[in-house]
Amino acid sequence: MQITWKRGGMLAAILVLIGYFIGVWWSVEPDVIPPHQLNSETGHNVVGYATTTSLIETVETLLDKNGGWLSNDIMPPSLFMDNMPAFEFGAIEQARDLALIMRKEFSRSQSQSTADKDLLAAHSKLNIEHTSWLVPSAEGEYRDAVKLLKLYRARMSDSNNPDAQFYARADNLNEWLKEVQKRLGSMSQRLSASVGQERLNTDLAGDSEASQSTPNFASQQIKTSWWKIDDVFYETRGATWALLNFMKAIEIDFADVLKKKNAEVSLQQIIRELEETQQPVWSPMILNGSGFGIVANHSLVMANYVSRANAAVIDLTNLLTQG
Repeated sequence: MQITWKRGGMLAAILVLIGYFIGVWWSVEPDVIPPHQLNSETGHNVVGYATTTSLIETVETLLDKNGGWLSNDIMPPSLFMDNMPAFEFGAIEQARDLALIMRKEFSRSQSQSTADKDLLAAHSKLNIEHTSWLVPSAEGEYRDAVKLLKLYRARMSDSNNPDAQFYARADNLNEWLKEVQKRLGSMSQRLSASVGQERLNTDLAGDSEASQSTPNFASQQIKTSWWKIDDVFYETRGATWALLNFMKAIEIDFADVLKKKNAEVSLQQIIRELEETQQPVWSPMILNGSGFGIVANHSLVMANYVSRANAAVIDLTNLLTQG
């Protein structure tokens, strides 16, 4: 009986060890998409090809990386993993934002024009809950979205098919950058709240006649739960990874617009700050030191890069708005 228990214990230990190493392997973050993959294979660059390809490649990378899509897995070891699922959620949120702007702005010449049918369907499929594992599953819907995006890209690249278009204009780009600002601002606030801080209520600042549904406190203590700090960190890693892919594509498709506005350097600054967010994390865990304390605070370091990227996005928006 004792020998049986020992064998059972050894078997359990081996399974746990195997599960651990599989979890480590599946937690390896994907590389940033190299710029050469964003160019047309024919050598003829079509406006919008790079942006559409960056969205396709980003979603495909999330689905085909080590372990595949982990957010909806209900079996170990992925069941006990939270860093990579948080990374996936941050990235897919950015993909949803870009798909929305492509449907509403990039593919439409004016407000009265109709939305592209493939982009409309692709955006709908990307919006499925990322943890859905039954029918329809998140992976299945995301792969269908990729197929639809490829159909749109093929039609857009066909000179004989004027129905599918991509309009690289300053006002269109600004609409996407506004969405980026909101995402980066939210990420920066959540990361900074890792140490807790007293925040004044500025919800109605700048408008003496402004009002809101229900009254709020003049100030409140904001602090991210200790259990959620690493989730917020890796969600931001995923979001900035996807955003970096998209920014490099925007640099290609909107090259003429950026040159006219003398805004190339502003976009390059955004890319540089986003690249810093993807530096390797050498610590075995995300530390939550108190600001100027002895132990490092990885969330505050990430918040610094995100805030600087957001400031650069605001500068770029202002440049594009100017005549």
